[in-house]
Amino acid sequence: MTGLRVHRLDVGDFGALRDALAAADLPVADLAEPGRAFFRFDDDAGLVGYGGLEGDRANRLLRSLLIVADRRGDGLGRAVLALLENVARVMRVQRLHLLTTTAAPFFRANGYADADRVAAPAAIAGSREFTALCPASAAYLVKAL
Repeated sequence: MTGLRVHRLDVGDFGALRDALAAADLPVADLAEPGRAFFRFDDDAGLVGYGGLEGDRANRLLRSLLIVADRRGDGLGRAVLALLENVARVMRVQRLHLLTTTAAPFFRANGYADADRVAAPAAIAGSREFTALCPASAAYLVKAL
């Protein structure tokens, strides 16, 4: 999708991100902790959504991919995901991991595969997302970049 732009958010820019995530029932408790990078995605019509990455090595969590309500249904989710994956590649990420209670079919359709939570790398399994913020019933998916 042409015209999609990404902007890395500073902690001072987290207000709108926090509000959007909270409205979508996504975790907000740890947004400002170290090791997280959150991004805003825009096009010529304005705000498209948000997404984030957590961690500092080859395995990272894909965090809080969100398309704002009035922009859903036009394929922007796929475009934002592809752009976020490209950001991760530039950061030398080799595998993205995620937990979701609602969007597993979307991620599976975009190359993510179901994985066993007990097989998650220690850095991923020890994250707050895994240990406290997402329920044990959340689907765990992984994609090699």
